Amino acid sequence: MSAVTAEEAGRRVEEVLDRLAEKGDTDAAAAAEDLVRVLMEFYGSGLARVVELLGRPGSGPGAGPLGALLADECVAGLLNLHGLHPEDLPTRIDRALSGLSQPVRNAGFDAASGVLRLGVAASSGCGCPSTRETTRQAALDALACFAPEVTGVELEPADAPEPVLLQIGARPPHADQGGLTSGAAS
Repeated sequence: MSAVTAEEAGRRVEEVLDRLAEKGDTDAAAAAEDLVRVLMEFYGSGLARVVELLGRPGSGPGAGPLGALLADECVAGLLNLHGLHPEDLPTRIDRALSGLSQPVRNAGFDAASGVLRLGVAASSGCGCPSTRETTRQAALDALACFAPEVTGVELEPADAPEPVLLQIGARPPHADQGGLTSGAAS
């Protein structure tokens, strides 16, 4: 794959946009221009993050410029999009899952289906289905940038039983509150 210069890329984009405009389909031409604008914004954001991250001093052991780039969602997404990410899939999955607020463990990835099974650690939540769905969706969102090969997430039962939801009600009346007795004469 040969490198395309910025000038050549710009000329080719202009040619495609001009051909669409010549056909008289203003909707298609407008959609193409919008597509180019969105892609330029995406790549511009990625390049801005690269420059910003490379300008920061490293932090922690082994944290060089590449480590900071690989930990960034935008940059990782660009690297994955072009097959340039240097980390293997299990490492990228671990990186994505480490950023979740709910602790989970990788219980296996099926490459044929793209489904990642996750074990959900015991939590302090209520055990509601919505909490599990929130965890599943958060995992999917994180994996989209770091491991786009994962197209689905299934949650296994929690590693420990979820706490029972405590029901709080009104306090029952007591027989000797404030010197009152109920129905019995002394």
